[in-house]
Amino acid sequence: MATMLRFVDIDGFLRERFFSIVNVADTTTATLKKELSDAIGRCDLHIPNMRGQGYDGARNMCGSWNGLQAIFLKDCSRAYYVNCFAHRLQLALIAAAKKEVSIWLFFSKLNSICNLINASLKRHAKLHSAQRNEIAHMVAIGERDTDRGCNQFRNLLRLKKTRWSSNFDSLCSMVDMYGSVITVLENMVDEGSSNSIRGEASGLLIVMKSFDFIFILHLLQKIMGLTNLLCRALQERSLDILNAMNHVSNTKILLHTLREQGFDILLRT
Repeated sequence: MATMLRFVDIDGFLRERFFSIVNVADTTTATLKKELSDAIGRCDLHIPNMRGQGYDGARNMCGSWNGLQAIFLKDCSRAYYVNCFAHRLQLALIAAAKKEVSIWLFFSKLNSICNLINASLKRHAKLHSAQRNEIAHMVAIGERDTDRGCNQFRNLLRLKKTRWSSNFDSLCSMVDMYGSVITVLENMVDEGSSNSIRGEASGLLIVMKSFDFIFILHLLQKIMGLTNLLCRALQERSLDILNAMNHVSNTKILLHTLREQGFDILLRT
């Protein structure tokens, strides 16, 4: 577990330290408090001088009664807790996605596709083989660059509910390997080891070829490309509240521009 802590000492000077804490036996509140307190003490800092805490929304971290922030608050009444900016963004995105049925269904199907292919080493190998053939074809017709670092084999990345921003990587991998995934699913329909596998692959193949899936895939890639930049900016160590608000405002402007002007371009692609 890696944690960045900021402390203001008695004289009011800001002192920043980065602690990399390893070999934690468990993630209970008592264990985390002990490890953090020991790390703070080794840097000659003092918990009573703490002026703020920032964690994600996990119950053992932000719980009002038994969470880590509540325990530290008992030792220092001015160590007010603020939820992690980046985690708040993730929570907002998750809440928005759940309210839109088509988006919820898209992520559900995307997760099913990733799970089905990644569940078997044989299917994973066939995915790489399909990638190899597709890359060779695209290079031959001049639609892919051949510079160093280009055309690397990729894996179909699973979705992670607790790391919403990482789902952008899953979307990008699906866009990049769309044709290869189609090839693997078609192979499973023809050569699947059981009726259930063939049936599941057939259903997901229909989903992947639908307009709704393709449109939402590219739309979310554009939207999450913007929100991913914001999420990364909110995790910068030197970020203050004014710069955070500027990042949020700029992202809102970019999203509004995408909403007003981006759909025609998206439909043409």
